Amino acid sequence: MRIVCIGGGPAGLYFALLMKKNHPEHHIRVVERNKPYDTFGWGVVFSDATMEAMKVWDETSAAEIQDAFNHWDDIEVLFKGTRQRTSGHGFVGIGRKKLLNILQKRCEDLGVELIFETDVDADTQHPDADLIIASDGLNSKIRHRYADIFEPDMIVRPNRYIWLGTNKLFDAFTFDFRKTDHGWFQAHIYKFDDKTSTFIIETTEEAYQAHGLDEMSQQDSISFCENLFSEVLEGAPLMTNARHLRGSAWLNFNRLICGKWSHYNGNSHVVLMGDAAHTAHFAIGSGTKLAIDDAIELTNQFNLYGHDKSHIPAALETYEEIRRVDVARIQNAARNAMEWFEVVGRRYADHFEPEQFMYSMLTRSQRISHENLRLRDRNWLQGYENWFAKKSGLPIESNSSTRHVPPMFTPYQLRGVTLANRIVMSPMAMYSATDGLINDFHMVHLGSRALGGAGLIFAEMTCVSPDARITPNCLGLWNEEQRDGWKRLVDFVHQNSDAKVAIQLGHAGRKGATKPAWEGIDQPVDEASGWPLISASAEPYLVNSQKPKPMTREDMDRVIADFVHATELAASTGADWLELHAAHGYLLSSFLSPLTNQREDEYGGSHANRARFPLEVFKAIRAVWPQDKPISVRLSCHDWAEGGNTPDDAAIFAQMFKDAGADLIDCSSGQVVKHEKPVYGRLFQTPFSDKIRNEIGIPTIAVGAISEADHANSVISAGRADLCAVARPHLADPAWVLHEAAKIGLTSVPWPKQYYSGKTQYETNLAREAAAAATLK
Repeated sequence: MRIVCIGGGPAGLYFALLMKKNHPEHHIRVVERNKPYDTFGWGVVFSDATMEAMKVWDETSAAEIQDAFNHWDDIEVLFKGTRQRTSGHGFVGIGRKKLLNILQKRCEDLGVELIFETDVDADTQHPDADLIIASDGLNSKIRHRYADIFEPDMIVRPNRYIWLGTNKLFDAFTFDFRKTDHGWFQAHIYKFDDKTSTFIIETTEEAYQAHGLDEMSQQDSISFCENLFSEVLEGAPLMTNARHLRGSAWLNFNRLICGKWSHYNGNSHVVLMGDAAHTAHFAIGSGTKLAIDDAIELTNQFNLYGHDKSHIPAALETYEEIRRVDVARIQNAARNAMEWFEVVGRRYADHFEPEQFMYSMLTRSQRISHENLRLRDRNWLQGYENWFAKKSGLPIESNSSTRHVPPMFTPYQLRGVTLANRIVMSPMAMYSATDGLINDFHMVHLGSRALGGAGLIFAEMTCVSPDARITPNCLGLWNEEQRDGWKRLVDFVHQNSDAKVAIQLGHAGRKGATKPAWEGIDQPVDEASGWPLISASAEPYLVNSQKPKPMTREDMDRVIADFVHATELAASTGADWLELHAAHGYLLSSFLSPLTNQREDEYGGSHANRARFPLEVFKAIRAVWPQDKPISVRLSCHDWAEGGNTPDDAAIFAQMFKDAGADLIDCSSGQVVKHEKPVYGRLFQTPFSDKIRNEIGIPTIAVGAISEADHANSVISAGRADLCAVARPHLADPAWVLHEAAKIGLTSVPWPKQYYSGKTQYETNLAREAAAAATLK
């Protein structure tokens, strides 16, 4: 094949040398606009894993890179007058110029043709090429030429950053956070050779403008940064190699992903690689890693399919299919880390103590979890767990070396209610009641989960009137007989476990009069079995759903009275906690979302208007619910549909409920409209909880794809939620909490005394399995 790599960055150079090494018959040319052995940039970072892959693919260049790189395990954080350090993180730093020079030399040795000081404006300048690698960076001219085919999605991020260097050497990957009168600045610092460290400074657009950095010269801007970070610099100057940029040289990061990565131009196959195809924020240092991995995977595909040009289409198709998955994973982690730094001031730095701030920063990408931190630095994590336990009220000695309970097993108090741990069994519809009554199924179902160790037990949404039900088989709380059934359950849980009981009150609204899920999700019952529906507006949930009646003032007064009556009955059961269901497209949710609220009166339009009726209901039940017991509110924090509520809207509503006296927000999402397009994944709803808890200043429950202790401990430790609600895992395992404790080696969590022999055997079996697995390694 005749191959042309347009752009001599890591992607183009590494692909060129790998292909030439694997198949010397190829004619490969790299065209670079810079001079030979000349490049811009300070240090780049990639992981130990990337370095190991490079050793496998080309030991010669890997050995040179390894000789030149700086490896470190430690991360140090300077914050609010403290220095905290943790180890075991494994990074590689190398000067960008040094890295490219090594790759350039290796290409020359293998016979790759290198052409410098040459701009390529179009792929058609190389009509003899069978394969053109568009590795010409973020501002790729090739990608721009075929924008309608490659479908680039470019988002300019809000923060400003400046990429500098210093001759002071740092022995850890260092983060320094500094507060000014106008906001926070943070420096990302790491050594990349024996003389120089990269020094990236980042801040918000507001702080950038307020300090007048937009009007400063580069030198004045650098002087400002030297003064701000004088403590960590200790007199060392900051340097720039961006004199070619106008103004103060502060930039915005551009996040890029393309819908398609390859194209046949009628003469040559063109494929995007590296920053031309995708970018990853420097917050996790993965741009170079992605470029190297692109080069490796495309080379791998030619090795598998064959190096003849007839195999180019198949190789490109499989390359994109495989790399798109890994790039999405890295970009997701990079986005999490990037967004953490974008909001670090108002969400974390202003409120967190140094210990929790450090934990939050270490886990910002969500790629590093609680137990992963234990593998990296057991002593540091144990110290943090003890700090958290002491903050939660447990009697922990400050310098204790004993492992105490991890965060999910610490107590939590809200008003006069103290939970034994931070795990909540989510409300999940069972559709197994007759006339709204709790029966033996509910006693066994909910009672077994209480015995299984959860700190707070929710039953399914409990309806405040017969016409408030989702299905004919939903639980209700509108009469004394139902109240007595609830009291029986509450008494059982209190007498046989440490769990507390929560009742979630709700009204189905336009999603009522449907069949149980196993008979057809959201499908309406036949007309004879149904009842009239009400909602904010006359918007049916499904095309074939019953059309609801828009609520009148008379309807509102009746519904408020129903909620108040149900609350009074709930109080008389002895239940510990009340939740108002204002999510998932049910009645109160239908007022909050602009997708379901089309009203033109004082109950539609603005946030205040859309929240007016739900707040009327909340204030009415707060007035009759015992003052020493909490009320939470469940919100759909994202409608996942165009024109619907976003997390920013949810934060506005959370503030309103907080002002009205809500104690906690239960942060769920979706199920408001059927055409929603949620983005699922591990802990996918936790960011909503994080935002509301730390920007609005109200406790939260995180829900959604939390399936193991590691998840819960990560979320709670980082201050992203106060409680974690676990749903499906509790359906699969009534003793989920007890079993998760045993899996992480926490044997101090008590089991019901009747089950103690099972506890011992379960823990013994886990220990044996772990020992056997260790032997096989």
